[in-house]
Amino acid sequence: MTKIHLLMKKEEIDCTKMSDNKIAVVFDVLLATSTITSALYHGAKEVIPVLNAEQALLEANKRKDDSCILAGEYEGKVIDGFLGPHPLQLQSSLFQKSLILSTTNGTVAIRKSSAAKKVYICSLLNGQAVANRLAATLHDETIIVVCSGSSNEFCLEDFYGAGYFLYELLQQKQMKWELSDAAQAALAFYTHSPKNGPSLLNQSRVGKLLKQYGLQDEINFVASEGMIPTVPVLTNNFRVIAEEQHIVK
Repeated sequence: MTKIHLLMKKEEIDCTKMSDNKIAVVFDVLLATSTITSALYHGAKEVIPVLNAEQALLEANKRKDDSCILAGEYEGKVIDGFLGPHPLQLQSSLFQKSLILSTTNGTVAIRKSSAAKKVYICSLLNGQAVANRLAATLHDETIIVVCSGSSNEFCLEDFYGAGYFLYELLQQKQMKWELSDAAQAALAFYTHSPKNGPSLLNQSRVGKLLKQYGLQDEINFVASEGMIPTVPVLTNNFRVIAEEQHIVK
């Protein structure tokens, strides 16, 4: 029976425990994991999630000027000299380029989860695809669902996204699952919520902030469930690529 745990925010990540035969599934629905999923789907070569702007600039300096794009925010504000980390706004400029991404919560959660045996990047956009891939490749690992949260605060949208992922995972009837109380709560929250992702995301604290910045279209886009088949996975050198690229033929 496969155990599934859920963390409410990135500050709960225990790197030592994460290294003990765990598979991490990281959520930052507004917006980092949605941006990563969309970027790879629309042709980005890779996404480099970093801890802060300084690390982003160091990564950019390793590459040719026209081979990468810098995008990021800190505490909701776009970093000076960077593009906004918004999936729709970035789509047209990503093809065959590296996206170096710095965000307050999502990219930090991904890096903090890196001790896991495998780290999947998940969102409402690709929750079904990640659930299907994980169920097909799982052995005896424990799954840790990580909600990034926002600066040590719980985030409604990540909890909802995690519930959606768990709902899709439990459709795999051939598997037996043992959910922690937190995981059961996320699943119940999703299954008992009106299926109106945009409305729920708009009601969240981060959603309201993004609306103030004129990003309603971005909210509507990332609220779309299961529309992208891409399965992003973190590699050992901190590159996020589509799972298909990561499988040894």
